[in-house]
Amino acid sequence: QVQLVESGGGLVQAGGSLRLSCAASGSGFRINTMRWYRQAPGKQRDLVAAITSGGSTDYTDSVKGRFTISRDNAKNTVYLQMNSLKPEDTAVYYCYLDLVFHRNYQSVYGYWGQGTQVTVSS
Repeated sequence: QVQLVESGGGLVQAGGSLRLSCAASGSGFRINTMRWYRQAPGKQRDLVAAITSGGSTDYTDSVKGRFTISRDNAKNTVYLQMNSLKPEDTAVYYCYLDLVFHRNYQSVYGYWGQGTQVTVSS
């Protein structure tokens, strides 16, 4: 059974930093693309950053130059380093991982983390 556990959220002042982590437990799979989404109150869930299995990254324009996504394949973990935080970054942040199980290479299964609150005060 696969579980995703997120950590690292919290309350920070504008200009501060936080580092989010999302670790997948279990075995018998590899992880393809890893993504971070965020959802502010009353708004849709939006993609923030993504990293492929090869290490290629992509970011939404509003976080470019401030956020860095990275991964540790040995730990099945994805990170989101958030610097120069702004009040508009306030949201619940979710990781989303594409898993391929060894027993079925042809299918990709998406898993969501439980979400972690990030609050940036002005």
